[in-house]
Amino acid sequence: MSASLDPLRAQLVRFLDWEEAHVGFDKAVAGIPADKRGGLAAGFEHSPWGLLEHMRISQEDILDFCVNPKYVHELKWPDDYWPKSPAPPNAAAWDESIAAFKAERETFKKLARETTDLFAHVPTGKDNQTYLRAILMLSDHNSYHLGQLVAVRRALGVWK
Repeated sequence: MSASLDPLRAQLVRFLDWEEAHVGFDKAVAGIPADKRGGLAAGFEHSPWGLLEHMRISQEDILDFCVNPKYVHELKWPDDYWPKSPAPPNAAAWDESIAAFKAERETFKKLARETTDLFAHVPTGKDNQTYLRAILMLSDHNSYHLGQLVAVRRALGVWK
């Protein structure tokens, strides 16, 4: 690994937890009452559960793409990337989704720190699909949906 890339790697790790320009994941999902997790606010297409699960499913797929040498893209857009119901099946599912998201985020941080060549093509990807692209795409995707989650929470009256 090149020492000249260390600042980039450190920034990517920080970017995955980003809270400098907007709220981070941990705060965005904290304290949502169980009876509001499946709530659909007027003017919004997705519930807090729908957004959480979508981010988890998408992150899991992008991570699998990056680390699984036998990865095959099998999920169909959009159906397989969103939960079937706006509400979690139970409180445990909510907690498990949050825990899985955080664990996968930690694996992405490790990828950012330890991948030999961030500019290398992901072996199962196409020409422009590098590890760096995957990390940046994930951060961008999650930032977008975190903004939606905060807006939905505000509309549901559960944002402080």
